Amino acid sequence: MEKTIEDPPTSAILLDHCHFSQVIFNSVEKFYIPGGDVTCHYTFTQHFIPRRKDWIGIFRVGWKTTREYYTFMWVTLPIDLNNKSAKQQEVQFKAYYLPKDDEYYQFCYVDQDGVVRGASIPFQFRPENEEDILVVTTQEELETLQSINKKLELKVKEQKDYWETELLQLKEQNQKMSSENEKMGIRVDQLQAQLSTQEKEMEKLVQGDQDKTEQLEQLKKENDHLFLSLTEQRKDQKKLEQTVEQMKHNETTAMKKQQELMDENFDLSKRLSENKMMYNALQREKERLEGENDLLKRENSRLLSYMGLDFDSLPYQVPASDEGGAGQNPGLVYGNPYSGIQESSSPSLLSIKKCPICKSDDICDHTWEQQQMQALCLNCPVCDKIFPATEKQIFEDHVFCHSL
Repeated sequence: MEKTIEDPPTSAILLDHCHFSQVIFNSVEKFYIPGGDVTCHYTFTQHFIPRRKDWIGIFRVGWKTTREYYTFMWVTLPIDLNNKSAKQQEVQFKAYYLPKDDEYYQFCYVDQDGVVRGASIPFQFRPENEEDILVVTTQEELETLQSINKKLELKVKEQKDYWETELLQLKEQNQKMSSENEKMGIRVDQLQAQLSTQEKEMEKLVQGDQDKTEQLEQLKKENDHLFLSLTEQRKDQKKLEQTVEQMKHNETTAMKKQQELMDENFDLSKRLSENKMMYNALQREKERLEGENDLLKRENSRLLSYMGLDFDSLPYQVPASDEGGAGQNPGLVYGNPYSGIQESSSPSLLSIKKCPICKSDDICDHTWEQQQMQALCLNCPVCDKIFPATEKQIFEDHVFCHSL
């Protein structure tokens, strides 16, 4: 079976054979001579309209579907179907593509849906002989033609039975399809109702989407404001961080200063404690000296009374210094009998000056305190640094360092 590059449209089933009369084949020969081209003549009925993909095929008699064609040719569409000449059409089959056996074939017109719209009488491809030319045939030839005719009738009957079977199957399929169409119609109504409901829901969704879009725009604006606010807050935070760093630095400096002050305070506390100890010692020494001074005054008053003199009426003056030994005061008749005692036991009454604090000519607390401080302290003769009397060894080492 020969085919062109593009296969024609076919179908696996057959429709009612009444459709075969829509295209009529004309001048079909009983046989065609092999090796020559074959021209097929056909006519469109008034109710048939040809289409672009219609074709004419050569089928072996007994075919069941349009897929069983031997060869085919595309039909030529007429320019004007209303014209009578347009109804008469023809197509030519080239000898190369024609069958080479002597089986019976027929022309079939097939539309672009694969449905047969017309079929010709059977014919053969065999050479011409003398018996075909004779007008009078013999009884034997007549009996041969009758046999051939019976064969053809049998094949036609078989094909008709097949078509009737196909028709019944098609009717059953048609009924099934009708039932399915009814079901499909109900289904279509249901789908349309669902579609209507979905369209309403879609409108709601679209409206909701628009609302969400507006909300999104509003959120974007708020986000922009928040971003600006966040930027400002970051700037403020950066300033705060700088301030915190400065405060930490200041705190570190303050802690260092506080530590220095604490160390200094500790030194001052230590010195204050030492000064308190010295003060207590001096206070005790002062009290002792005051007691001795009272004893001396009472003893002096007793002696003067014994001598018939009044201590307050003595006309002597206290000398500025006691250099040159225990000099005699010209105001005293018998001299000062306590000069030796005063020089040996306590500071001379004649050497006492006015107190720079209370301006007193007598021995006051400030004078005693100063004298006791000098007595309990060691002064460096080089740098005038003061050391407690209890740190004599440290004082000596200090003075020794100046000589190095």
